[in-house]
Amino acid sequence: MMKQEVLDRLDELKDKYEDLNQKIGDPEIMNNSEKYQKLLQEHASLKKIIEKYERYQQLREQKEEAEEILEMSDDEDMQELAQSEMEEVRPELEELEEELPIMLLPDNPDDEKDVIVEVRAGAGGDEAALFAADLFRMYTQYSEDRNWEVETMSSSESEVGGFKEIIFSVSGNDAYKYLKYESGVHRVQRVPSTESSGRIHTSTSTVAVLPEAEEVEIELDKNDLRIDYYRSSGPGGQSVNTTDSAVRITHEPTDITVSCQDEKSQHKNKDRAMKILRARLKEEMERKKRREREEKRRSQVGSGDRSEKIRTYNFPQGRVSDHRINLTIHQLESVLDGELDQLIEPLIEEDMKRRLENL
Repeated sequence: MMKQEVLDRLDELKDKYEDLNQKIGDPEIMNNSEKYQKLLQEHASLKKIIEKYERYQQLREQKEEAEEILEMSDDEDMQELAQSEMEEVRPELEELEEELPIMLLPDNPDDEKDVIVEVRAGAGGDEAALFAADLFRMYTQYSEDRNWEVETMSSSESEVGGFKEIIFSVSGNDAYKYLKYESGVHRVQRVPSTESSGRIHTSTSTVAVLPEAEEVEIELDKNDLRIDYYRSSGPGGQSVNTTDSAVRITHEPTDITVSCQDEKSQHKNKDRAMKILRARLKEEMERKKRREREEKRRSQVGSGDRSEKIRTYNFPQGRVSDHRINLTIHQLESVLDGELDQLIEPLIEEDMKRRLENL
């Protein structure tokens, strides 16, 4: 049985849909091309949910009539027919009772966007850098399995292998919808290859998943930017070039700094740095909004804050634990091979459940 608040909202949308039906047929509105197209789009967006709601009302009416017959009639044949009808409508009715509230949830406009993922070694020195590389490989494999395109934008390798930092873009359908739950601190517990005594070490890497920001979303004033050019250096950059192709951009009002040096072209490095800068500025804007609606944030699965410890990868026990939903699975190897849906889908379901509770 759906909550009354949900039914009331569906009734409001049905009234709105019927009102749109009348407006669309108004000759005066039809002559206004811009307004008419806007109404058509709104009408189309409501049509699917209203059709399902009308079907739900029809089935609920059939069920109530059958219940009334079972309660009031002594005729065995009528009771048998009523019972049969109830059994017939029940599966579809229950399905609609689950679907309709979900359809009322507001879409996240960022869900369909491509993303920029930043993975950084945290506590644990060399082992943290090696773990950052494991996470990068995990996300790369997950993306390939979903036919998403991965492009490394910037990287800083450690001396023993792995990454102090790696920034990459992921392009594909619903990339942010699925990867947004990965933002936070990832903790690994394992015996490092350099540990002769077999002692388990705990290390961390941080992950930030940022929806790509379009130029129209984040307008940058050139006067706010300080752009420096220099020669690339260090592991991964030492053989790139011997010219000043590396780029560092600082957004002075926020003091956000982005550096890119992986490409030989100064122009390409600058484009990548600007893309990362826009994404970080968008994230900063969203962080401020989250602070303003703190209560709402606490009701959702994870804050998206990169300082929040979200997951532990325990090698000795072969398990992965997600601390936000108290989920533990003993599939460590498959997770690191990119089979992330076994963690992400429960997070999506829990997030949806909590959002439904707030309708």
